[in-house]
Amino acid sequence: MSVEVVKSGMLTTLQDGGRSGHAQLGIGRSGAFDAPALRIANALCGNARDACALEITLLGPTLQFHAAAWIAVTGAPIALRIDGCEVPPWAPLQVPAGAQVNLGAMPHGCRSYLAVRGGFDVEPVLGSRSTDLNAALGPSAGRPLRAGDRLAIVPNTAPQSTRARPSWWLDARPWFVDDAARPLHLLPARHQADLTGASRRALFENAFTVQADSNRAGLRLQGPLLAWQAPLEVVSEGCVPGLLQLPPSGQPIVFGVECPVSGGYPRIGQVAAIDLPRLAQSRPGAVLRFEPCTLAAAWHALQRREHALAELETRIAGRLSA
Repeated sequence: MSVEVVKSGMLTTLQDGGRSGHAQLGIGRSGAFDAPALRIANALCGNARDACALEITLLGPTLQFHAAAWIAVTGAPIALRIDGCEVPPWAPLQVPAGAQVNLGAMPHGCRSYLAVRGGFDVEPVLGSRSTDLNAALGPSAGRPLRAGDRLAIVPNTAPQSTRARPSWWLDARPWFVDDAARPLHLLPARHQADLTGASRRALFENAFTVQADSNRAGLRLQGPLLAWQAPLEVVSEGCVPGLLQLPPSGQPIVFGVECPVSGGYPRIGQVAAIDLPRLAQSRPGAVLRFEPCTLAAAWHALQRREHALAELETRIAGRLSA
């Protein structure tokens, strides 16, 4: 069973739950930027939550399915057609053998996820099927998909079907937030107190715009210039997604899932894990705001989301087996 890439879209990569446990070698986790969207897409296909799927950026691919399959598409809103018939995302969808699946442009957000029942069967690299573009690591030497690629999928028993629409689908609103007025929760980092008073106020009172040279490694932000009370000299320390660093330009950078495992710029904050999916969905031109957050509040918010996700996965599994 295989899927052929007819058109690759703007940037389409294979991603799973990530490549953990190799930071001591200088190798980051990578994986799906919007992890809940990946999990829900896999749940709708009856897969393990971290099965390999496609991460699609801004403009989707056209795929030729050479065998019948079940798919699901989640994440940012995207036009989705099976053999020219428009179908809704956030639903288990049947794809007949020989059908083309076309994914269009995203009017909002930045990344969508296409999962297939069984998952894409590519050779893992260091225990993961994720593509790390920055490190050129993963399937196909860490490059994006291109026209002519053929992707194997784990065989399944999905029946052939010509039904145009699914019998049910999910409400995406609890899982996709497109609201510039809603700030990101920012925990204080080691050097935040070294900013001038005016810069600390600007960090939380002003908006920042995502720049065009942003990617999975990090989002470059433009807003008020942030300055130090006195020059700082810092040593390299460990880095994780969501870390907000301030380079000499005075314009912050917030790290993504392909961030380096260490870095030496001063760190002024850490975006709470609950808001990392919103970073994933922040396209160039998006406006971001920050609000202070405590570690306890960030932890409780993440626990509530994980509980809601687990409950949703259980309900989807029950619906699929009914």
